[in-house]
This record gives sequence, C-alpha cells and structure tokens, in this order.
Amino acid sequence: MGDPRSLVLITVDCLRADHVGFMGYDRPTTPFLDSLAEEALVFPTAIVGGAPTYYSIPAILASRHPLSLGRDLVGLAPEEPNLASVLQQSGYVTAFFGAANPYLSPKFGYDRGFDTFRDFLDGELAAIPNVPANGNCELSVRNQVNRSLGSMFHKLGPLGTLYDEFYFQYCQRVATPRRGSLDNLRRFPAADVVVDQARAWLASVGKSRFFLWLHLMDPHSPYYPTQKALGLMGQENVTPFRARYLNSYWNRSDLAPTRLRRYRQGVIALYDAGIRWVDTQVARLVETLRRFHLWDNCLFAFTADHGEEFLDHGGRYHPPCTPREEIIHVPLFLRAPGMRKIQLSKIPFSHVHLAPTLLDAIDAPVPAEFEGRSHWPQLQEGTSWDEPAIVESVASCTNPLRSETRVGPRVLTIRDVRYKLILQFDSGGEQLFDLEADPSEQNPLPRDAGKAARRHLLEHARQHLERSWQKRDAPRRLKAVLRERQLPLSAAPESGKSA
Repeated sequence: MGDPRSLVLITVDCLRADHVGFMGYDRPTTPFLDSLAEEALVFPTAIVGGAPTYYSIPAILASRHPLSLGRDLVGLAPEEPNLASVLQQSGYVTAFFGAANPYLSPKFGYDRGFDTFRDFLDGELAAIPNVPANGNCELSVRNQVNRSLGSMFHKLGPLGTLYDEFYFQYCQRVATPRRGSLDNLRRFPAADVVVDQARAWLASVGKSRFFLWLHLMDPHSPYYPTQKALGLMGQENVTPFRARYLNSYWNRSDLAPTRLRRYRQGVIALYDAGIRWVDTQVARLVETLRRFHLWDNCLFAFTADHGEEFLDHGGRYHPPCTPREEIIHVPLFLRAPGMRKIQLSKIPFSHVHLAPTLLDAIDAPVPAEFEGRSHWPQLQEGTSWDEPAIVESVASCTNPLRSETRVGPRVLTIRDVRYKLILQFDSGGEQLFDLEADPSEQNPLPRDAGKAARRHLLEHARQHLERSWQKRDAPRRLKAVLRERQLPLSAAPESGKSA
C-alpha cells in the first residue's frame, strides 16, 4: 500500500448502517460508495460514541467519550486536540464544510484547527422557509382558535381524535401556503452546495498536505431530498405537497405508532433519496480529487454520526434516550491507495478509536489526550481486537442549547460482538440483548439469563465510569465552562495532559 499524505473525512447525519448498499441494503442508495467500498476496509460493526450529533462528534473528531468532561458540557473544549488541530500543527492545510448543523459551529469549539471553516450558519439559510413539521397552521389567530376548539372537543372523548385529524388535514390541504419546490422546503443546504465549496477549496491546495472534513445533512429530517435524487430512486412522481404531507404526518405527536406506520414506507423513500444525493455528490468530490491528482495520495474515510429510527421500536428520529442498533450502528469504511482488501471481524469498532487510527495511517502524531487508540496496525496485519464499545448520552438532553437540559441522568450502553447492555440511570433500568439470537432487539433477556455476559459488560461499565471521573481534565473543563458563559479564558490555568 502507498503512504497516504492527506486525509478526507466525510460524516453524514442520520445515516444508519442498514441503509447503504455495502452493508447489505437492497435499494440503490449508494452505488458509488459501494464501488469505493470494494477497494476499502469496511467495518461491519462501527459504533458511535453517543447520539445525537452533539454526543457523537467528540468521539469522531477528538477521540473522546462525550461525557468525559462532564454531563453539562457539549462540543469540544478550548485547546482540546482534535484531528484538525493536530494536522494543522503538522503543516497541513485544513478545511471544514458543513451543511448548517447548529451543533457543529464555533459556539461548540469545532472551528479549532481549521484554516477554512464554512458551516453555512451565517444567515444564508434565512431565505429557506422553516415549515412547521407538525402540520400546524402558520397564522397565530388560527392557532389560538384551534387550541380553544381542540380543548373543547378533547373533553368529549373520541371527538377529540376526530377534530385533530380534521384540523391536520385542513392545515395541509387548505391553510398552509404551497411552497412550489422541494428546495423551498429544505432546512439544510443539499450536498451539492457543500461539495461545490469543497471542490473550489481543493483547487487551491496545490501540492500541500491537507485535511478536508465534510458533514452532510441530506438524510436528516425533515426529509426533503432534491428532485433529482427522487428521480434517481425512481420516485419522480413525489411532489413537494406530498413530501410536506409525509413529513408533517410523520412528526405528529397525537398519533400512536400503529397509525404512523401507514406512511412509514413513504417517509423512508424520502430518507433513502437523501442518501442517494449524498452518494452522487461524493462521486463529484472524488472526481475532483482525481482531476487534481490528489486521490491516489489521500486516505478517505466515510461514516455517519448516528442513525435514524423508523418505528423499529416505536420511535422516530434519533433521540438520546434510545441507543438501539438503528441509532448507534453506522457505516464506516477506510480507503487508501493500494490498500489490501481484508475481511474485518464483527467485533465492534468504536468511533472513539477512529481519530487515532486515521492519524496513525497517515503517519501523523497521536495526542496522548486521546481516549481511543489506533487500530491501524491490526487493520494492516489482518488481526482483530477484543473490547466492547461504549455509547453514552443524557437521556433528557434533546436540546443542548438549553444548558439546564444537559445534566439529567445518563444512558450508558456497552456493546460487544454478541451482547448489548443498556443502563438507564434515571430508572435504574437494565436491558441485556443477545444480538445473535435477537438482532432486532425485541426481547431483552430475563434478569436470571446471560449472567456471565451481564457481569462482563457491567464490569466494563464500571471501569468506564471510574476512568471518566478519575481522569477528568479539570483545567480544560473549566475553560469550556468559561467559554460557554462568555467569560475571559485568560484566568483559567493551563490545561495539562491527561493519560
């Protein structure tokens, strides 16, 4: 294998592993990525460090478990080493282009180490209408009338349900203005917009070593793929009205899963079209790398920050309280020039090991502060590793912009090749799944079953919690607290290295 000098990292929001072709999906969502995977190392069981984005990206970029600095902090701390800062200090030119995810912003420390940082959060999206996803009418007077009528009808038993349905249909079909196109409905810039920026930047790097990170949002809800993507997936007849109707229906809080399920396949079709657009634009990016003679001199990594649920367990989207496989199992492959294709084992590979593995692969220094370790030697030798993956989040933290929601009880998941233990700290609940016998996680084992596996995973949970507490970097934590409160950082002590 050649020695790659540069690094390209693509992360896709909400991309679950079982919806890409190279992981076995039977719909044509990723034909180009499938072709790259043929000459890459594909990880059968890549597991996120946490979910959603604000709990997953610290593991990917900074090799750190998301709650290691405390449950009340999200993002990267000031001066915390990450892929970009390490490579920038090593002489690389660095760039980030992200599709307006509000959590991947300077507010949360993600601009550290980047010469170019383009997050599309600078007002350009203000022109994109933010259509109410729950289908409620937009006029405040109409909403006030609805609340009064709804309150009255809900006191009459079944008439409340009938009124809710009538009002939803009225909003969708009569009261909400028609938007004209899917582009006018979309909340995030599509992948072609982000890739255009990246291609222009690549034209400027010359012969410099570079690190390029793209974060794409096309599969994220609300699901509004481009019209071209729908055509590629054989869904040409989906109109903007139909897409809005499906999204609004899917987001309703007044319906049980049994009623939502009638539109599940239509929503998944929109989601899959978003994935296909990512695939199409990655092909454009790689074509640019080849045109500038950069492709054969770079390491290419493709993964996701977390997955997405479509009623697999009665839920939707990707809340932090449900660490099931559809949320925590994501696609991951690494491609380097001349890489020897080997079959990797199904032992979980945690995202916390990704950054040190990537740095090791391009012969860059790996910071001592990283909590993960490089698996590059094992990947080259074809050997395996034996350690469970840890996934953690705060169950109630669905909006980290509100700091008071961050300090609730955690959810901790320990996942090995066969068993998965979920610990809910709010209730003291504990669920152990045998993923070999029950891959869809429908039947947790009884408390008196799987005792050896339960004991093994509980011991790893204990060790993880002890390490998180004992090795917490107090100076770095203080700087993160000061930054969030917008206080001067100069008074904070220098951050020492943690083992």
